[in-house]
Amino acid sequence: MSTNRATIYLKAEQNVEVQEPEVCVKDIGSLTCSDPHIQAKARSLRLWQFQEGASKRQVISILRVIEEIEKACPGVSVESLGETDVLIEWISVDRHKGFVQWCKLAFVSLVSFFGTAFTIMAFHNDIGINEVFSKLYEMVMGARGDGYGILELSYSVGLAVGIIVFFNHIGGRRITKDPTPIEVEMRVYEDDVNKALIATADREGKTIDVS
Repeated sequence: MSTNRATIYLKAEQNVEVQEPEVCVKDIGSLTCSDPHIQAKARSLRLWQFQEGASKRQVISILRVIEEIEKACPGVSVESLGETDVLIEWISVDRHKGFVQWCKLAFVSLVSFFGTAFTIMAFHNDIGINEVFSKLYEMVMGARGDGYGILELSYSVGLAVGIIVFFNHIGGRRITKDPTPIEVEMRVYEDDVNKALIATADREGKTIDVS
């Protein structure tokens, strides 16, 4: 097939992580072409080389990617179907291993557990939950309750069930296939961070753009 008839469709991601210092077109997203030879050549094009001791983040404009592909494959047409800028992060292969990582996991788990427990107790103390239950019991039964009863037990069970349903997990098992509220917020947060990093790199002139 003649190269002047070939069209390359490129779908770049907003944020990618690489484990090797050399970044190629195939690392930033998916690419397809009717000519397998052109596709293989375009996928293997090198875009950036991270250096030891330098920044492990780099923003590359999709226009620069298209420019590199057109230089290597004259006559082809490149259609971009993804992001306009790509944030690339070079990560260590062993970053999820080791004693330090387990210590971080344990620390975050303890903070989350005791922090949540303290928040719930502080909320109940602020609204005077014991007084509320006492008043409700007195209104229904005509006498003040002595100690803890069915109201407190039902509320405690309902609170636990509500937390499980809200976070969509029982232990390590997911109740439904829907994303949890935490997962949704984390995706929103990641998207905002990526946009901020890309905008900062562009403002500081550190984006790899067209010549």
